[in-house]
Amino acid sequence: MLKPGSMGRRNKVKTMKAAGAGVPGAVDIPAAAAVAQVKNEVDEENDAVMMAAVESPMIVPSSDDVTLDTTDGEEELVGSDQTSADYYFDSYAHFGIHEEMLKDTVRTKTYQNVIYQNSFLFKDKIVLDVGAGTGILSLFCAKGGAKHVYAVECSAMADTAKEIVKANGFSDVITVLKGKIEEIDFPTTHVDIIISEWMGYFLLFENMLNTVLYARDKWLVPGGVVLPDKTSLYLTAIEDAEYKQEKITFWNQVYGFDMSCIRKQAMLEPLVDTVDANQIVTHSTLLKTMDIEKMTAGDASFSAPFKLVASRNDFIHALVAYFDVTFSKCHKATGFSTGPRSRPTHWKQTVMYLEDVITICEGEALTGIMSVSQNKKNPRDLDVTVQYSFNGKRSSASRTQHYRMR
Repeated sequence: MLKPGSMGRRNKVKTMKAAGAGVPGAVDIPAAAAVAQVKNEVDEENDAVMMAAVESPMIVPSSDDVTLDTTDGEEELVGSDQTSADYYFDSYAHFGIHEEMLKDTVRTKTYQNVIYQNSFLFKDKIVLDVGAGTGILSLFCAKGGAKHVYAVECSAMADTAKEIVKANGFSDVITVLKGKIEEIDFPTTHVDIIISEWMGYFLLFENMLNTVLYARDKWLVPGGVVLPDKTSLYLTAIEDAEYKQEKITFWNQVYGFDMSCIRKQAMLEPLVDTVDANQIVTHSTLLKTMDIEKMTAGDASFSAPFKLVASRNDFIHALVAYFDVTFSKCHKATGFSTGPRSRPTHWKQTVMYLEDVITICEGEALTGIMSVSQNKKNPRDLDVTVQYSFNGKRSSASRTQHYRMR
């Protein structure tokens, strides 16, 4: 996960609440993309639930609330035996992150609708749920007619998932397996369907996609189904002078002292935040489309050209990346977008600030190449390099910038 400091909170737009943006029903997807927008007419009660998930502070039990007695008589917090050896899995052991994802109704109800409205895919099928978390997708599949569901979860949440499965009467249909996909002793030789919510910030952060591809190659039957089966990564550009001043330029002079060395660090780390649609200056461009049923692990590292054409006279302070998800094997193709013109999700958007402020006129284009790869030291981190150039009526710029999502 990105550290809390990597998250932003704008004055104009607070997380999960796009003020004046995110028109219901609008999807920030080029017409050529075969993506059907998930129905946005979710009732106001669900809206309130989603808002509460983000705006309410997380309460962590104090040592007075939850304790364990140890052999030497000292008190120890529940969960204190967890280590930071693998922060990725440890982070998913706490219920808070699952609460945020479950209350993301765009995400969760899309999966629910895909399963309930396409019983022909699931009836009497063996399903593998990769990264099951609380087991919500496994429960959907079991209720949707699956013959058996194997829910694999590496974090301590697997123990909780077993309780949830039992409490809902699905122990005979759902088997929860605790461990890494690559290491578990899998009880069957094949599955008919692999379902997973593997997408991270910037689509590829945390590198869970490789785990899905491993499971696909090892257990999915020929002609089997992977859900979702297609994803697309997009890029656009925004005006963001006020927030760039607050998050980046701030470090140049702090109470009269030069702290610009921190500014350099801040420029390297993309910001995960909700962008107001009114800030968008250019059209979006498609960077990468991935077919999860056919791609290889190496396809997640790529270089792609981009051309961002201005839709009005304005300034460009940052590039913004977002992604779409498609379930094309359904009776009617469906999916959702995490774009700034679509309904907000917990993925928000990924903002990468530029060193240059580009003065762009309507019809002019910012061009370049974006390269994305796994970090060599930690493959769950992403290294992103952007080479851009611009030669307009009122400004010009050419630069290479490096970013790291960690």
